Amino acid sequence: MKLLYRPLGMLIGALGGFLATAIFGQIWKLVAGDKEAPSATMRNRAWTEVLMAAAIQGAIFGLVKAAIDRGGAKGFQKLTGEWPGDEED
Repeated sequence: MKLLYRPLGMLIGALGGFLATAIFGQIWKLVAGDKEAPSATMRNRAWTEVLMAAAIQGAIFGLVKAAIDRGGAKGFQKLTGEWPGDEED
């Protein structure tokens, strides 16, 4: 059963990436007032702006990934009765 979860988990993870990108874009607009967050190689952006954008983006992606992964595992467990992830020792 756990093998069935892998492709499903990958699909859910990809959807989570799209969701995280959309959330980050909206938050960046609110925080910085810019339509586009700076990338590390944009010449005219300050270090603080680039690093702040990266920190916010990383936090959002981590949060969305954890929520999506956990929700997917819980849903899989409800459907199959088997936990698809790691077990604590």
